[in-house]
Amino acid sequence: MVETTGGEPDDGTAEVLDRPLPDGVRRRVVQIVSDGFGGLTMAELPAQLRQYARFAPNRRAKFAGNAMAAALESEPLFRQRIAEKLRDAQPELADALAAGSPPPAADPLDVAAAAYVLRPTGWVKLVTAAGEEALRADAERADDESRAELERLREELSRARGQTRAETDRLRSELDAAKKEAESLHRKLRGALSDVKRGEAAVRKLRDEMESVRSEGQTQVSSAESESRRLKARLSEVEATLEATRRAAREGRSVEDMRVRLLLDTVLEAAQGLRRELALPPVSVRPAETVDAVEPGRMTPKDIAARALSENDPAILDQLLALPQAHLVVDGYNVTKTGYPQMPLEKQRLRLLGQLSQLAAQTGAEVTCVFDGAELAAPVLLAPPRGVRVLFSKPGVTADELIRQLVRAEPPGRPVIVVSTDREVADGVAKAGARPVASVVLLKRFSRG
Repeated sequence: MVETTGGEPDDGTAEVLDRPLPDGVRRRVVQIVSDGFGGLTMAELPAQLRQYARFAPNRRAKFAGNAMAAALESEPLFRQRIAEKLRDAQPELADALAAGSPPPAADPLDVAAAAYVLRPTGWVKLVTAAGEEALRADAERADDESRAELERLREELSRARGQTRAETDRLRSELDAAKKEAESLHRKLRGALSDVKRGEAAVRKLRDEMESVRSEGQTQVSSAESESRRLKARLSEVEATLEATRRAAREGRSVEDMRVRLLLDTVLEAAQGLRRELALPPVSVRPAETVDAVEPGRMTPKDIAARALSENDPAILDQLLALPQAHLVVDGYNVTKTGYPQMPLEKQRLRLLGQLSQLAAQTGAEVTCVFDGAELAAPVLLAPPRGVRVLFSKPGVTADELIRQLVRAEPPGRPVIVVSTDREVADGVAKAGARPVASVVLLKRFSRG
């Protein structure tokens, strides 16, 4: 609808558009303003548009479109300046619009945009007609697009129906095959269930039989274990009785036999030595033997010390070991720690035992070497040398006590020589009838060779 104001010339400036510009016309108007924008000076631009003066036309149209459209509508002078730029750029279109006959071949949107800027007489009709034409063109384009989309959808629907029919037929055939397979599997399942039931019944029967056998076996095992425990207890009692009997026999008979035999050997060798010393002929009875007189006494280990020898003289040890059936008992660690304490214990033992072996071979005496078992971190793997007995004290028993036990085990009258510097050991064995000798005496005897 076109409105005019009385008293103003009818050049189109008084006409007012009673509806918003169509979108297409508005975009063309913004482009016209953006193109003419660069030909204006900064003073010719409205204040709100001066910030976009240095923008490129496309960038200006993108970011200042709303501002330019508003300035074109509210600033008549700005619109006239843009209109002048449009007349200079498109004189033919401007003249045609001024004459009221727009070019028939021109784009309606361009015609409407130019009419909106130039404001010739009847420009509102041109803008409105262009808007309607644009809407109609959009509607036709949308209708064509809708028809094409509808046709495409119809074709897709036809193809989908064909695919659906084919898929349905395929699925129906697969369903039939699945039904047949399910029926076959169902029959097999019924047969398998029947077999399982029969198997379960057989398993239950076997389980019952197994439980019966297990129960009977447990009863027999319990009875056998009870009998085994009874027999083991009886066997333990018999073994204990037998061991006690054997121990009593060994302790009661063998120890006494050994003591008597050693005493007898001592007496015999002493008699033989006395015979050799007196040079007696081998006769059993002599007239002089019937005479009552005092016979010369037998030399004892205590008589040796009465001779003119020092207590530290190794000759005393030679005289003692020369006595018949002499037994040399050595306090091992007492000797080694007196003679060579800096050596390890193992080397101390080996050195002492080698020297004792030589001494036993030279004198023929019985030699026993005693070591304290408390010194051992582990059992000693030791092969005793020839002629030497090696003993270690048991846990809780000292070497001194073991030496005293050895002296007490000897029969009265047998020469027993104990080598130890320990005063308590020396006094104890002296009371038991043995002859104590200091460790240095044995060491001197070793050094003499």
